[in-house]
Amino acid sequence: MRILMVCLGNICRSPLAEGILKSKVKEKNLAWEVDSAGTSSWHQGELPDKRSISVAQKYGIDITDQRSRPITSGDLDYFDKIYVMDAANYRDVMELTENTTQRLKIEMIMNLVHPGYNTAVPDPYWDDNGFEKIFDMLNTAANRIIEQFSDN
Repeated sequence: MRILMVCLGNICRSPLAEGILKSKVKEKNLAWEVDSAGTSSWHQGELPDKRSISVAQKYGIDITDQRSRPITSGDLDYFDKIYVMDAANYRDVMELTENTTQRLKIEMIMNLVHPGYNTAVPDPYWDDNGFEKIFDMLNTAANRIIEQFSDN
């Protein structure tokens, strides 16, 4: 299983989603690949936001090996599932697709928790207090991914 997490800048939400899911994949000893990307290249090559790093470390997850990168057309073929954080990310990634197979891979991540509601993971960039909330949201979603796609 190859999973890509996507947000706007790939410094706050998607790095946390990647780190959380990677920790669960490692714990379950699954042969999965998890990565993240952004719909923009504003922060290309940068570390995740220091607040994302901090909240991840609070829960024993190290995301300092990640670097921001923009999503590519190749990602749409390579990854089995592409989880986006909000409606704008969904729209932007869908605009990159070339076929139905690619489109069917893309899903709002919180639909795993609240199917059909298209609940957004809020961007905490301007809200220092929002990082704990999004960690909790993404942790719940990551648990659903593990439940849905693993045999363990």
